[in-house]
Amino acid sequence: MNFRKRQRREEPEINFVPLIDVMLVILIFVMATTTYSKFAELKINLPTANAEKPADSQPQSINVAVAANGQYSINNQLTGFTTVDDFALQLRKAAGGNADPMVVIDADAQSTHQSVVNVMEAARLAGYGKLTFATQSQTGK
Repeated sequence: MNFRKRQRREEPEINFVPLIDVMLVILIFVMATTTYSKFAELKINLPTANAEKPADSQPQSINVAVAANGQYSINNQLTGFTTVDDFALQLRKAAGGNADPMVVIDADAQSTHQSVVNVMEAARLAGYGKLTFATQSQTGK
Protein backbone atom coordinates (compact mmCIF):
# COMPACT_ATOMS: atom_id res chain seq x y z
CA MET A 1 0.00 0.00 0.00
CA ASN A 2 1.15 3.34 -0.91
CA PHE A 3 0.06 5.94 1.57
CA ARG A 4 2.02 8.76 0.17
CA LYS A 5 0.23 11.33 -1.78
CA ARG A 6 1.09 11.35 -5.35
CA GLN A 7 3.13 14.43 -5.91
CA ARG A 8 3.24 15.85 -9.26
CA ARG A 9 6.68 15.67 -10.70
CA GLU A 10 7.92 18.94 -12.09
CA GLU A 11 9.33 18.95 -15.56
CA PRO A 12 12.66 20.71 -15.91
CA GLU A 13 12.56 23.97 -17.86
CA ILE A 14 15.26 25.20 -20.14
CA ASN A 15 15.87 28.89 -19.72
CA PHE A 16 17.03 30.47 -22.99
CA VAL A 17 17.73 33.97 -21.69
CA PRO A 18 21.29 33.20 -20.46
CA LEU A 19 21.99 31.31 -23.70
CA ILE A 20 20.93 34.35 -25.75
CA ASP A 21 23.10 36.63 -23.58
CA VAL A 22 26.14 34.43 -24.14
CA MET A 23 25.52 34.31 -27.90
CA LEU A 24 25.24 38.12 -28.09
CA VAL A 25 28.53 38.50 -26.20
CA ILE A 26 30.24 36.07 -28.61
CA LEU A 27 28.76 37.91 -31.61
CA ILE A 28 29.99 41.29 -30.33
CA PHE A 29 33.43 39.82 -29.68
CA VAL A 30 33.64 38.37 -33.20
CA MET A 31 32.48 41.62 -34.79
CA ALA A 32 34.98 43.68 -32.79
CA THR A 33 38.00 41.48 -33.47
CA THR A 34 37.47 40.46 -37.10
CA THR A 35 39.32 42.30 -39.84
CA TYR A 36 37.77 42.30 -43.25
CA SER A 37 40.11 42.17 -46.21
CA LYS A 38 38.94 43.18 -49.64
CA PHE A 39 40.00 41.55 -52.86
CA ALA A 40 39.71 44.95 -54.52
CA GLU A 41 42.86 46.07 -52.73
CA LEU A 42 44.97 44.46 -55.42
CA LYS A 43 47.05 47.29 -56.79
CA ILE A 44 47.62 47.28 -60.52
CA ASN A 45 49.51 49.91 -62.43
CA LEU A 46 47.87 50.13 -65.82
CA PRO A 47 49.84 51.52 -68.74
CA THR A 48 48.91 54.92 -70.04
CA ALA A 49 49.43 56.59 -73.38
CA ASN A 50 49.40 60.29 -74.04
CA ALA A 51 49.85 60.20 -77.80
CA GLU A 52 46.95 60.84 -80.13
CA LYS A 53 45.83 58.15 -82.52
CA PRO A 54 46.89 58.71 -86.09
CA ALA A 55 44.16 59.43 -88.63
CA ASP A 56 45.01 56.24 -90.54
CA SER A 57 44.12 54.00 -87.58
CA GLN A 58 40.55 53.65 -88.86
CA PRO A 59 40.31 50.66 -91.17
CA GLN A 60 39.07 51.20 -94.69
CA SER A 61 35.41 50.39 -94.92
CA ILE A 62 33.32 48.96 -97.70
CA ASN A 63 29.73 50.19 -97.59
CA VAL A 64 27.27 47.62 -98.92
CA ALA A 65 23.71 48.87 -99.28
CA VAL A 66 20.80 46.45 -99.66
CA ALA A 67 17.56 47.90 -101.04
CA ALA A 68 14.10 46.60 -100.26
CA ASN A 69 13.72 45.28 -103.82
CA GLY A 70 16.92 43.20 -103.56
CA GLN A 71 19.36 45.53 -105.34
CA TYR A 72 22.89 45.79 -103.97
CA SER A 73 25.39 48.62 -104.14
CA ILE A 74 29.03 48.64 -103.09
CA ASN A 75 30.36 52.07 -102.13
CA ASN A 76 27.32 53.76 -103.73
CA GLN A 77 27.71 51.96 -107.07
CA LEU A 78 24.94 49.58 -108.13
CA THR A 79 26.17 46.07 -108.64
CA GLY A 80 24.65 42.82 -109.75
CA PHE A 81 25.83 39.27 -109.21
CA THR A 82 24.70 35.78 -109.98
CA THR A 83 26.38 33.86 -107.17
CA VAL A 84 27.73 34.70 -103.75
CA ASP A 85 31.24 33.88 -105.04
CA ASP A 86 30.82 36.59 -107.69
CA PHE A 87 29.75 39.07 -105.01
CA ALA A 88 32.83 38.10 -102.90
CA LEU A 89 35.01 38.87 -105.92
CA GLN A 90 33.38 42.31 -106.22
CA LEU A 91 34.04 42.92 -102.51
CA ARG A 92 37.72 42.08 -103.02
CA LYS A 93 37.88 44.55 -105.93
CA ALA A 94 36.26 47.26 -103.79
CA ALA A 95 38.76 46.64 -100.98
CA GLY A 96 41.69 47.27 -103.28
CA GLY A 97 44.93 46.61 -101.42
CA ASN A 98 43.42 46.54 -97.94
CA ALA A 99 43.76 43.08 -96.42
CA ASP A 100 40.92 43.22 -93.88
CA PRO A 101 38.52 46.13 -94.38
CA MET A 102 35.41 46.79 -92.33
CA VAL A 103 32.26 45.76 -94.21
CA VAL A 104 29.37 48.06 -93.29
CA ILE A 105 25.99 46.57 -94.20
CA ASP A 106 23.29 49.19 -94.68
CA ALA A 107 20.12 47.18 -95.25
CA ASP A 108 16.65 48.58 -95.77
CA ALA A 109 14.15 47.63 -93.07
CA GLN A 110 11.98 45.94 -95.72
CA SER A 111 14.82 43.97 -97.34
CA THR A 112 14.74 40.19 -97.04
CA HIS A 113 16.81 38.33 -94.51
CA GLN A 114 18.38 36.28 -97.29
CA SER A 115 19.76 39.37 -99.01
CA VAL A 116 21.61 40.37 -95.83
CA VAL A 117 22.85 36.80 -95.36
CA ASN A 118 24.18 36.89 -98.95
CA VAL A 119 26.31 39.93 -98.07
CA MET A 120 27.58 38.26 -94.90
CA GLU A 121 28.42 35.05 -96.76
CA ALA A 122 30.24 36.98 -99.51
CA ALA A 123 32.30 38.81 -96.87
CA ARG A 124 33.20 35.47 -95.29
CA LEU A 125 34.24 34.03 -98.65
CA ALA A 126 36.33 37.12 -99.35
CA GLY A 127 38.09 36.62 -96.00
CA TYR A 128 36.75 39.68 -94.26
CA GLY A 129 35.87 39.14 -90.63
CA LYS A 130 34.94 42.68 -89.61
CA LEU A 131 31.22 43.18 -90.20
CA THR A 132 28.95 45.85 -88.83
CA PHE A 133 25.43 47.07 -89.49
CA ALA A 134 24.50 50.70 -90.07
CA THR A 135 21.44 51.88 -88.13
CA GLN A 136 19.57 55.08 -87.71
CA SER A 137 17.71 56.39 -84.70
CA GLN A 138 14.00 57.06 -84.86
CA THR A 139 13.22 60.74 -84.47
CA GLY A 140 9.93 62.20 -83.38
CA LYS A 141 8.96 59.34 -81.05
